[in-house]
Amino acid sequence: MGIGKQAKRILITVAGVVLLVVGVLLLVLPGPGLLLVLAGLLLLASEFPALERYVDPVRDRAMKAAEDSVSSPLRIAGSVLAGLALLAAGIVWGTVKSLPFGGWSTGSSLILSSVILFALLIWSYRRVKTRREAAHSG
Repeated sequence: MGIGKQAKRILITVAGVVLLVVGVLLLVLPGPGLLLVLAGLLLLASEFPALERYVDPVRDRAMKAAEDSVSSPLRIAGSVLAGLALLAAGIVWGTVKSLPFGGWSTGSSLILSSVILFALLIWSYRRVKTRREAAHSG
């Protein structure tokens, strides 16, 4: 095994483990936990085929959660409000140094969480809309 291939394997493994750990943390914190767990598993399964058996069940649950998040206007509104709250909290935590863990390290992570939430919300909405249109036309 060449050094390039070994470095690539190490990089993929580290990235997969980081995504998996962050995803597990986001299962209890605000964020797209299942989708990050899925991304981590997909990366790790590319290097460790024994993990492939876990990919499909996690993919099914992640896609179901993504579809559920946009299943009604009330859920969409709730997700948008949560994203706006994260964005506002990030700005506040970034600018008010007297808050616990105040500063831009915390503020930027909250803002990044809101951006990820909005991106996933848009992706989920488009995915569900495309599926519904295909079901109605077919």
